[in-house]
Amino acid sequence: MPGAELPALPVSDRAVRDRHLLALPADVLGEEVEALALSRFTAAGWDADAAAGLARTTAGGRGARGSGTARGSGTARVLRLSRHSRLVGPYALGQGGAAALGLPPSSATAFVVETPTERGAPPYPGGDRDGLKRAFPAGMPIRDEERVVHWLVAAARRLGGAIRVGGTGVVLVPDPHALIDLTIFTDAWLEPEQALGVMQRVTPRARLAMDAVPWGGPPAGTGERSLVERLGGTGVPALDEQELWSLHTQADAYDIAALSQPEERTGYGVLTSLEVDGLLALEVSWGEPAPFVLRGVDWAQQGVVAYRVRWAPPDFEELELERPSFAHKVARGRVQPLVSALTRELHAVVGGEITDASEFLVHPAHL
Repeated sequence: MPGAELPALPVSDRAVRDRHLLALPADVLGEEVEALALSRFTAAGWDADAAAGLARTTAGGRGARGSGTARGSGTARVLRLSRHSRLVGPYALGQGGAAALGLPPSSATAFVVETPTERGAPPYPGGDRDGLKRAFPAGMPIRDEERVVHWLVAAARRLGGAIRVGGTGVVLVPDPHALIDLTIFTDAWLEPEQALGVMQRVTPRARLAMDAVPWGGPPAGTGERSLVERLGGTGVPALDEQELWSLHTQADAYDIAALSQPEERTGYGVLTSLEVDGLLALEVSWGEPAPFVLRGVDWAQQGVVAYRVRWAPPDFEELELERPSFAHKVARGRVQPLVSALTRELHAVVGGEITDASEFLVHPAHL
């Protein structure tokens, strides 16, 4: 962290090696880590009682005297995430520190993660995009540890960092380019034709995806037996003819009332075929709860309009692989500028806030 005189991380300390570590490049500021924590945790914030936290983190509390100053003090700080979890740092990894812990050479600083060890069942087979199944083969994190570990992965991906799993020493280096989807949350609604026009500025072949799906009728066997026959032997009392007539009358009245009202559209989609690179989709929905990161924004309190810009690759399974194929990466690299361009165009029209796939805020200038 530029300009800061940081305490060295005691890499040989068993207490440090038994905890998760968040390793970051030299140009990442503590304030950036705090911003990401505030995007996910209600109780996030710097703890003024830094010395107490450090004393419990390192063996014997060596060097654990802190004042809670932000930078340049030669002390680490405590960044609280939740009631039970927090980060202590940043520490300088020093020459050879990253290598000793198996971290990438770009790792210059690290936070020690204090969180309860809470494990559940072993991971299910299947995709492992973030490498968590590889890191926790005996039992996946649950409860507070699960929330913290998922945030660590998201933060490392956003900041170009890495995670070292406590105890096993497994190192996870999330690919910053793995997730290219973006979402705009706003209070402005575009009609389908308007959104189509915006998307066609970026991909002229875009089309509305609003065709109704033909109904194939009720499942086979429906209506072949009476209600009395179907309830026989179940212990559920059968309805008499008067009760059945009343239910049908109420159902008919409800259907007529619903069909007599104008259709209220709550969502739609716009698609562009990218041929060998898959599909670019714009999914629009109205009335969604605001994401946590917008909890203090006035216009978002009664629900938001979400404009999700998504990439659908030719092989969906590649999205869940920790190491996808070269062809997938090439296609993703070609589509990413389109995702950013479409998001910029939409944001210029509807305003609001942009988030990445982890629901961290993204400034339009950074697209």
